[in-house]
Amino acid sequence: MTPRLLLADDERDIVAPLAYALRRAGYDVDAVDDGEAALAAARETGYDAVILDVMMPKLSGTEVCRRLRAESSVPIIMLTAKDAEVDRVVGLELGADDYVTKPFSVRELISRVGAVLRRRELDRASAPEATLQVGGITLDLPRHEVTVDGRDVLLTPSEFKLLALLAQRPGQVFSRAQLLEHLWHSPHIGTARACDVHISNLRRKIERDPTHPERILTIREIGYKLVPV
Repeated sequence: MTPRLLLADDERDIVAPLAYALRRAGYDVDAVDDGEAALAAARETGYDAVILDVMMPKLSGTEVCRRLRAESSVPIIMLTAKDAEVDRVVGLELGADDYVTKPFSVRELISRVGAVLRRRELDRASAPEATLQVGGITLDLPRHEVTVDGRDVLLTPSEFKLLALLAQRPGQVFSRAQLLEHLWHSPHIGTARACDVHISNLRRKIERDPTHPERILTIREIGYKLVPV
């Protein structure tokens, strides 16, 4: 089945050639030019990935990302202004899976879309018929479901992938580079800050007190480990 994408950006000189290039690359593409239309379309249609510009009329891309992530695990790629680190960090904190800074090459974005979709397929194909239990955390790998102390927790695809890696080897310390390499499955490797943001987001969802984490521990100057609690 042809992957279906939603492209949301109010800059027509970007949307038209980008949508054309994505279609040429083998994707079905729906394009909208404001945040409200993007949110409505994403809720009504089962897209394989959503591409959101940060700055859009009616609703910002970050707000659309926040609302979508509260109800869906669809992969989200954010388009941000050049060097706008705050936009990238906020996007990651809200659950975006990747970001591309403007101006960008069409080839780069198509590559990022392919990487996000490959990650999802690899996750599905390699998921063993098993669950992982680390203390009060239970991961149902085939279903991509997580419970923490008996309550269901909705994780983004990236968050689930990182937690699953940590849970497969409780107590083992993973460097930020190892976590990001595992996450991206592509030549694009995010920054240490991107890794920290994903971990911070995970902690907010699985820790009893995210300001004093007991499950995902920071190993100074190295990385992180998951311990049973």
